[in-house]
Amino acid sequence: MTIRYLIDTDWVIDHLHGIERVVNRLKELRSEGLALSVISLAELYEGVYYSRDPDKSQVALDAFLEDVSVLGVDEEICKRFARERGRLRKEGKLIGDFDLLIGTTGLQ
Repeated sequence: MTIRYLIDTDWVIDHLHGIERVVNRLKELRSEGLALSVISLAELYEGVYYSRDPDKSQVALDAFLEDVSVLGVDEEICKRFARERGRLRKEGKLIGDFDLLIGTTGLQ
């Protein structure tokens, strides 16, 4: 499947919570190919494990992931991360490492 959009953790959370504008937008984009960083997946699993109903949350996450590609962190992504983190550090604009890893996963 072709991947066109890398979705952020917050979008998945909003989708799972039934936020209509997000549900509709992701529905529109699915046919073009959605991906999720493995970092986002780790964040989502924390939400599953510490939710009020982990079994129900796991089922919802599994259903969401059925046609979403999960992208790992490889050496090239690590290099991009390092370059961007260094650039942002020089500019005094550091952001969280997880957010930066997620973002650099989408760069090509």
